[in-house]
Amino acid sequence: MFDEPIMMQFLQRTLAVSLFVAAGFSGGSALAEDFLVQVSQQADEKSVFATVESLDVIPARTRIAGTVAELKIVEGDRVERGQIIALISDDKNALRIRSINAQIAAARAENSNAQTELDRANDLFGRGIIPKNRLDAAIAAAKVTGNQVKSLTANRNIVSQQVREGQVLAPNAGRVLRVPVTAGTVVLPGESVALIATENYVLRLQLPERHARFMKKGANIRVDGSLIDETNSMGGEIVRVYPQIRSGKVIADAQVSGLGDYFVGERVRVWVPTRTREVILIPAYLVVTRFGVDLVNLIREDGTHTQIVVQVGRQIGDNFEVLSGLQAGDRITAP
Repeated sequence: MFDEPIMMQFLQRTLAVSLFVAAGFSGGSALAEDFLVQVSQQADEKSVFATVESLDVIPARTRIAGTVAELKIVEGDRVERGQIIALISDDKNALRIRSINAQIAAARAENSNAQTELDRANDLFGRGIIPKNRLDAAIAAAKVTGNQVKSLTANRNIVSQQVREGQVLAPNAGRVLRVPVTAGTVVLPGESVALIATENYVLRLQLPERHARFMKKGANIRVDGSLIDETNSMGGEIVRVYPQIRSGKVIADAQVSGLGDYFVGERVRVWVPTRTREVILIPAYLVVTRFGVDLVNLIREDGTHTQIVVQVGRQIGDNFEVLSGLQAGDRITAP
């Protein structure tokens, strides 16, 4: 029924494909690497909530007494070091400056008259008309009136400096957290006009005191990044552990990149390492799940393979923690 040459050609091609596929499967088995099950040390992690805090919250204080004439900031604004954030005015300073200006004008008039008298006394003394004591008195009078002008000018500079000190300056660059005053508020020297958080932000952790011995500088933590920049997880490092336990809590600061610089006091979930324990970790690609059961391909002592049931726990990176089903020294391979 079939042409014999065509039939033979078909059988040869079928045989070639079968041999190629078989070679591929055998080659893949040969390339599969065995994994030796070992026990490793893994830190247990405790989930806590940390708050975003600024290491330095500095008040911007007034230097003179007076009334808040103008506020140049609102809560949430970013300020630079030395920026004018408020103006404090005292009406008495303007009156003092007017009074001193009038005194300076009078002192200059007296000094001008004294200089005229001194010039006349020098002329008369040169011609031998007046004695030396009259000349000395004229010199002294000119010096006294000149020093009076200098003294009054210095007093005016002091009042002018007080007026300039009515400018409330930002002590450092950062964000304005709180403005406890409004325009028209009467303030005294040293009162706070604004609270400014510097841009050095950390995560402040508070753990029960039973974990105090596990809190060490340089320890790594995991941060739930979904509340900050919508990432799954971020890493951080504990940079400071406070020696005083407050209300049964040990307090530590952690440095994490990407905290931002706006929401001070924001709460973020953090996993902190506490104690270490022995665990078995295997690569996730070696575990296959069938009908809700986790299986691995175990290599027996005689080299044959069999699938066994294991109980896996949490996933750590690219590995699964094995709770039961395997022990140290077992060899497994990809299914």
